[in-house]
Formats: sequence, structure tokens, C-alpha cells
Amino acid sequence: MAVDLESRADISSSSRFDRNSRNSILESLGVTHSKMAFDRNFIRSASGLFLTGEMVFGLLMWTLIGGTDCSHVPLLWWAMFISIIHWVLTFIFFLSYLTRAQSRIPTVPWNILDISLNASGTLLYLCAVGIGVMSLHRAIRGRYYFNSWLASTIFASLAMLCYAASTVQNFKSWRSKSENS
Repeated sequence: MAVDLESRADISSSSRFDRNSRNSILESLGVTHSKMAFDRNFIRSASGLFLTGEMVFGLLMWTLIGGTDCSHVPLLWWAMFISIIHWVLTFIFFLSYLTRAQSRIPTVPWNILDISLNASGTLLYLCAVGIGVMSLHRAIRGRYYFNSWLASTIFASLAMLCYAASTVQNFKSWRSKSENS
């Protein structure tokens, strides 16, 4: 019986892989667990709060528009397109900042990209707010479409304010870094 337990222990240990060799393979590829960590303080920073606001308000905007029949106002499709594209791009930026990708890929001008995304988000969400306001004239007050389009216009304006504040903050950060260099 003791021999069987020893042989099972030998078989189970031989079927396992050597964790040290696996780590050395990952390290030779340049991937370690320390590089996969995320920045917990980023979420609490002003940039993290603005990005979170942009994602939440943008998501609410396009789900409210998407839940209605937009065939009455074709420009609402454009507003929803703006919102979805900027939501996806903002989510990618959020993940890159959360995982500290900007520090691992220093050749990418992250500040310029962030300023460009936020400035274009501000301008395009301003257009979406205008489209939302114009679409309210086509809906009957108190009906489902009117309420959804009104709420989507409010959320678009809140997203626009978050994009604008993020643009100003990133511009100031970029400006201070360029003056210190």
C-alpha cells in the first residue's frame, strides 16, 4: 500500500510542470505578472473620474436612443453612432490607463491622443446634443420617445461636459510637462 502511494506521488509530480521554467518562459517573452497589474489610484483621480463619467453617460445615451424607433429622425442614428464610437474608444483608453499601458509603450504620444479623443468627443457630443434637442420637436411630450430622447439629450450634455473637462485637464497636464522639459 505504501508503494502505491509513493508511485502515485511520483506520477502526479511528474505530470505537473515546473513552475520555475514556465515563469522563465514568460519572462523571456517579456510578460510577467507585475506588468499585468492595474493602477487602483487611477480610478480615484480626476482623469479616471472623467473617463468613467464619459463611459457611463455615453452608454446611457446610446441605449436610450437605441431603445426607440429612430426612423422618424434619421439624425438620431448619427448621434448614436457618435456615442458608440466614442464609448468604445474611451473604454480602450480607460483600460490602457488602468493597466498602465502608457508607461509600457512610451513611443505613443498618449497626451496628444487623449487630447484629440476628448476634443473630438466634446465637439461631436455638442452636435449630438443639438440633434437631441431638434428631435424633441418631432416627439409628443409625455410619450415614451419624448422621455427617452430628452434623457438621452441630458446624458449627451453630461458626457460632453466630461469630455470638455477631460480635454482641459489633459491640455494643462501636457502643457506643464512640455514647459518642464
